[in-house]
Amino acid sequence: MAKYEILIKAVTVQHLSYGEVAARFGVSKTLVHKLHHRWLLEGDAAFEPRSRCPHSSPTRTPTPVRERVLALRDELTAQGLDAGADTISEHLHREHLTLSRATIWRILTAAGKVTRQPQKRPRSSWHRFTADRPNELWQSDFTHVTLTTGTDIEVIGWIDDHSRYLLHLTAHPRVTGRVVTDTFTTTARQHGYPAATLTDNGMVYTTRLARGGRGRGDGAGNAFETLLATRGITQKNGKPFKPTTQGKIERFWQTLKTHLAAHPAGTLPELQHTLDTFRDYYNTIRPHRALGRKTPAFAYTLIPKATPTQPEDPNIWRVRYDTIDNDGKITLRHHGRLLHLGIGRAHTRTEIICLVHNDDATIITLDTGELLAEYTLNPTKNYQRKNG
Repeated sequence: MAKYEILIKAVTVQHLSYGEVAARFGVSKTLVHKLHHRWLLEGDAAFEPRSRCPHSSPTRTPTPVRERVLALRDELTAQGLDAGADTISEHLHREHLTLSRATIWRILTAAGKVTRQPQKRPRSSWHRFTADRPNELWQSDFTHVTLTTGTDIEVIGWIDDHSRYLLHLTAHPRVTGRVVTDTFTTTARQHGYPAATLTDNGMVYTTRLARGGRGRGDGAGNAFETLLATRGITQKNGKPFKPTTQGKIERFWQTLKTHLAAHPAGTLPELQHTLDTFRDYYNTIRPHRALGRKTPAFAYTLIPKATPTQPEDPNIWRVRYDTIDNDGKITLRHHGRLLHLGIGRAHTRTEIICLVHNDDATIITLDTGELLAEYTLNPTKNYQRKNG
């Protein structure tokens, strides 16, 4: 028997006074009086407790707006895009609707759209590193994407560490050393050269760990390393098996693949179109949590960009040790290209030192220091002839 029913029957059946009922059951005399009169008007319906909700809620979010919030949640999720409260708030703002982040979360939670994840680490335990200025540090990596035909495609990206601005995103049958240098150069021509880069230790980025960690053995880096050295750009590489060092680009792949799962592509051009569309959305529309809910495009253009520390001329010298091959030449990487320097078959298997100063190269023997040849390097030609 409900409490209200007991109180009412104590008055109507036992004929106790309001004061006696209040004293016996430990309630107020006013409540007993109110319940009795409610029973006289409504009958047995008075036995059930009434809701304490107000008759009207002037500040309650209008139903059409609540429905729009839920619809946006479903639409963004179906498109493989971020569907958090901040992203929904940004889309509502574009529709001239203003709703706080907390209100959006309440609407989503009440509708059962939020899945609790208590296993996640608290944000207070995170240790963040962010470059102070745009172009101070670029991160790069590549990942695998499978077309609907089953073909494996590799996607390379360049992202600005300071602003999370997605500088470059392209798909290739395979990411090679040439792809790395070409995409870096194309991106740098559009946005300016960075002061430093951060990548993993893949062979397309560095040969530092080649041959079991002993390097290439010829004292020269690969094309990308040479290009960075020429431009005065600092090269940084994460520790092997520590992908969290490149956390920003690694986290971006998760966001991208969620989107690609909702937009499968059957051909390379179709995939590239999807990447271009997503890159524009990611940079200019989607608010970023790490940027105070600003877009990467806004953060990238807010303050002046950093620039490389250019090596001072005439102190740009490269020194490498090599052995003349059986054809009487050595191979030198210069301005991102492999150049073949003809020295002569008479010097086959001679150990030499190659000194490179800007576009001038000098070849001397390692044991005696004898001058063998001098060159004015021409990057447009593969084979380089001696001066004179």
